Amino acid sequence: MKSSLIIVSGGMDSVTMLHDHKEEIALAVSFDYGSNHNAREIECAAYHCKLLGIKHIVIPLEFFTNYFKSSLLEGDDAIPEGNYDDNNIRSTVVPFRNGIMLAIAAGIAESNGLQRLLIANHGGDHSIYPDCRPEFISAIDAATKAGTYNHVEVYAPYTNITKTDIARIGHRLKIDYSKTWSCYRGGKIHCGRCATCLERREALREAGVEDNTQYEE
Repeated sequence: MKSSLIIVSGGMDSVTMLHDHKEEIALAVSFDYGSNHNAREIECAAYHCKLLGIKHIVIPLEFFTNYFKSSLLEGDDAIPEGNYDDNNIRSTVVPFRNGIMLAIAAGIAESNGLQRLLIANHGGDHSIYPDCRPEFISAIDAATKAGTYNHVEVYAPYTNITKTDIARIGHRLKIDYSKTWSCYRGGKIHCGRCATCLERREALREAGVEDNTQYEE
């Protein structure tokens, strides 16, 4: 019996986890919180869920754009270019985004009798995003277990591996990464210059995976 819910954005990491754990996933949830690239990501999430026959729902979180400060919510011109490092990309942090999404997902999981939440944070996120770090995952896991009658578990098996490692998993699973979205600018094709595009390119190259992504340059 399938007993898991996954938060799937439509990026490389969550799509890989979707395929990697497809046998246990009963429900996939995407959140539309108004980021520049949300629409492109959600298209990809829907594509892979349909491919795998997994029910997919989209939860709107319009209040993010009204009350949260992040360059992800301010249009493509606000997105910094250059390497994926703390000083350069900190403006893209959406405060406590994973905490809010996991809290909502925990309620949906309990409402559907599901025991486990899957989230695809990885080791490369630790220095920049506080709600991707191991200590956060441990804390939110304890909170969801304590705060639900069926003791919903937060399961984040990619927490201590790299995006390159994830790309290798995806390659083994024969995932078409051209049907995933990374670019924070959210244009018609990947810009190729922002930090997430550069991180994507590096991970695929290091994993020895052919990069079929369309880039502006």
